[in-house]
Amino acid sequence: MTTDKMLVHRGLDDLQPLLNAVVTSGTFDGVHRGHQTILARLTEVARNSNGPSVLITYWPHPRTVVSNDSQDLKLLSTLDEKIDLIQAAGVDHLVVIPFTRSFSQLTSEQYIRQILIEKIGTRKLVIGYDHRFGRDREGGFDYIRTHQHEYGFEVEEIPRQDIDAVGISSSKIRAALKEGDIETASLFLGRPYSLTGTIVKGRQLGRTIGFPTANMQVDDPVKLIPANGVYAVDVLYGGQVLGGMLNIGFRPTVAGTNQTIETYIFDRNPAARFDKDIYGEHLTLNFRAFLRPEQKFSGLPALVEQLKQDEAAARAVL
Repeated sequence: MTTDKMLVHRGLDDLQPLLNAVVTSGTFDGVHRGHQTILARLTEVARNSNGPSVLITYWPHPRTVVSNDSQDLKLLSTLDEKIDLIQAAGVDHLVVIPFTRSFSQLTSEQYIRQILIEKIGTRKLVIGYDHRFGRDREGGFDYIRTHQHEYGFEVEEIPRQDIDAVGISSSKIRAALKEGDIETASLFLGRPYSLTGTIVKGRQLGRTIGFPTANMQVDDPVKLIPANGVYAVDVLYGGQVLGGMLNIGFRPTVAGTNQTIETYIFDRNPAARFDKDIYGEHLTLNFRAFLRPEQKFSGLPALVEQLKQDEAAARAVL
């Protein structure tokens, strides 16, 4: 049984137990290929059980609440992005539980009885091989399997080889992006990494040298910004897919002091030119390739020559 549009439940207060609910849970940051394997199995079991598929996730990320070393944790997906990706996977119900210190103190027994049974009405739980839950991550597959008859639901564990035969994890994707390794990040995500934000006014130096740029302010400060450098990107704007040459960094040639995210947007048709005023509008950038590290040039003429080479390289990639 599937619904046409995923229902998003923000919190547990208004949630009524579901009939034949097939459930999984986790942070699902990035909804990468390993996560997609779990969601594919979740929706398959739900169809076979004639019940709804349910994903329980948490916001903010649990590490930002319970870990002392998570102040600099940046995420692969904002909550809105995660919602869109999970809906695209065909899930019927998404339950977003506010993650607080008090919630983190629930024991595995309390989590199972209060949330999985009383709130959700779980009839089958589908989890990855390393999934843990409850205070201090004390609960897992073996615990539930031992007690599943008294809980009144079944549990299925997806084997490691089915989820991450090549060692996919959100942490590895974050590490790849911090190194500018777009190829590995895209492979593990199963799609290009993206940034979405609003175009704001910058110093407008680009237009004086023939390379006007759109200066992006990313929507959510929790979103991970890849390594400084120059990238080829797809630019999603107004229903169009344009090309772009993106620079992330401090612009050392012109004595920049703050990190910026600036994109020179071009039409894929070399004979056309993109010259719209898009201040205040939203763009999404899909990362396609890392072109070079950020560097300081001797002056603007040398920078312009390099930008011409960068544009040619970006066009070749795209």
